[in-house]
Amino acid sequence: MTATKLTSKSLGGNWGTILLPINKDGSIDFSKLNDEIDYLIAAGTDGIYTNGTAGEFYNITEDEYDKISELVAIKCRQENRLFQLGVSHMSPIITAGRLQRSVTLKANAFQLILPDWIPLNRQEQDEFMLHVQSLAKDTPLILYNPPHAKSKLDVSDFLRLETLVETLIGIKVADGDATWYQSMIPVAAKLAVFVPGHHLATGVKMKVAAGAYSNVACLNPRGAQKWWEMMKDDLEGALHIERLIVEFMTTVVVPFQKKGFSNPALDKFLAAIGGWASVETRLRGPYSSIEMSEVNEARKIAERILPKFLLAI
Repeated sequence: MTATKLTSKSLGGNWGTILLPINKDGSIDFSKLNDEIDYLIAAGTDGIYTNGTAGEFYNITEDEYDKISELVAIKCRQENRLFQLGVSHMSPIITAGRLQRSVTLKANAFQLILPDWIPLNRQEQDEFMLHVQSLAKDTPLILYNPPHAKSKLDVSDFLRLETLVETLIGIKVADGDATWYQSMIPVAAKLAVFVPGHHLATGVKMKVAAGAYSNVACLNPRGAQKWWEMMKDDLEGALHIERLIVEFMTTVVVPFQKKGFSNPALDKFLAAIGGWASVETRLRGPYSSIEMSEVNEARKIAERILPKFLLAI
């Protein structure tokens, strides 16, 4: 089967992430993962992606990486669903290996970070991205540049890389204020810009966001998809929903963030609150997990603040 060719213009929408069901002994429960993938496919999200931050790409073996990637690829191809394979790793050698082994899986795109132990200068960024492009053949690339990255990219970097790397079609970034959005308009004219899920309606209003690799989809993939569809027909209504989502995040999620819990811990907490997947809050060590005992109270707050369609319970 030939993979659908994504471009900077066709890439967009609400993409759901694979979250790893971790057993008490630290192993991955592949039976639960299988069920989770089935749910994400049935939920009708615009696409599915693997091995992002929420997928704990930095804390899995290469055998596990291959097994996860193959499982998602087989299921998505069977159902004719768009999927991206994350090939990210802090080591450029491991990223290259993941990419080389994944090319035959015919993903619609590869998502990756820049090497992340020593900050890269521009020449090194260019060299790495050109090398990745050569390994990926003609499969499109999406560059993920999170706030905690060692190499923090700006507008000029995105525009330079877009010109240099022919197969770079999108970026995933944290957003900012109105000034940031204004500065990103030239980038959005050339690349599909993905912003945090809970700010997606604002990103659409500012004519920058093409979509989100969404934390709202962690809460409920179906609800996040409905919200995305609302943005096309009723942007003001979608902005109202965004304000409710931000209120919920501020009330429930930010306090745990301030206690030092990582973004993957917060994403798994959202999934547990949403109740759509049999994925508990457990992360692989040494990373701390939010206790499952916190879920019920958080769910009550979600039911009070959020519209019903955003909850799977």
